[in-house]
Amino acid sequence: MNRPTLEAVAARAGVSKSSVSRVINGASTVAPSIREVVLRAVRELGYVPHAAARNLATRRTDAVALVVSDPPKGLVSDDPMFSAVVRQASRKLEAAGKQVVLMLAGSDDGRARVAQYVAAGHVDGVMLVSMHGADSLPATLARKGLPIASLGRMNPAVPYVDNDNLGGAGLAIRHLLQRGRRRIATITGPLDMIASQERLTGYTTVMRETGHRSIVTIGDFTRVSGADAMRQLLQDDPGLDAVFAANDLMAVGALRTLRETGRRVPEDVAVVGFDDIEAALYTTPALTTVHSPMTDWATATVDLLLGLFDGGPDTPVLLPAELVVREST
Repeated sequence: MNRPTLEAVAARAGVSKSSVSRVINGASTVAPSIREVVLRAVRELGYVPHAAARNLATRRTDAVALVVSDPPKGLVSDDPMFSAVVRQASRKLEAAGKQVVLMLAGSDDGRARVAQYVAAGHVDGVMLVSMHGADSLPATLARKGLPIASLGRMNPAVPYVDNDNLGGAGLAIRHLLQRGRRRIATITGPLDMIASQERLTGYTTVMRETGHRSIVTIGDFTRVSGADAMRQLLQDDPGLDAVFAANDLMAVGALRTLRETGRRVPEDVAVVGFDDIEAALYTTPALTTVHSPMTDWATATVDLLLGLFDGGPDTPVLLPAELVVREST
């Protein structure tokens, strides 16, 4: 069967082709009587607007770029947050009628491709995930004038949704102090990421306010870096009695090192993570951690972006922190 055309709808409705086009594209200047006869003709003929032609007329693609800065190996194989965030964001965007275009920007070439793709008008907006502070891409995309929302705060600032990293780290350290721990170390994430900076600041602020010395080593949010950092901490300060890891994957690595070196958890060294990934329930012992509602985080970021499409506010959203206490403390 031949696909019904715009001309066929116009002939059936007894109106001009331009009137049909205005009705289909949702113009508010069409008289109700004309709108009614056009829609009746559309139903009778089974007309479906041609997407490419409609997009040319409305200057909308109904597509959103979901841009991730980290290399795919680290995200997919090591970080369960990636799959949870991408899955929830994609579901939410698709429910709103948006096509999701996943783009990786972990290299200079990748960032250039993303910038070119967005500049060419292939998407209506951008959702950023896992950006690093030194990344130039957010500023480049912001200059394109499209709606942008970030999962996590970054510099230069764009509209964002984030966890209360400062407050969450503070909760973790106060909990350890209440458990009688005094030589508390931290394993940070990459310090070019604002989340890592804020979790470190939350740690150092409470330690300073309570008169305790900060013991800091740097990781990269992977299990391996957590294990290596824990080994270094034990060499530098064998008497430490607690560690706060800036994410759960590093905490998992720290637990392995503690087990290999004969330290009991929590009797000798208490451990707290951040994120509350599923694996935190199944470590030995189960991991105390700061809950980071990944699906809520992704949903709120999509809501912010969709609101920007409709001229809504670009007010940042901060999700509250909650400590989940388990056997590791």
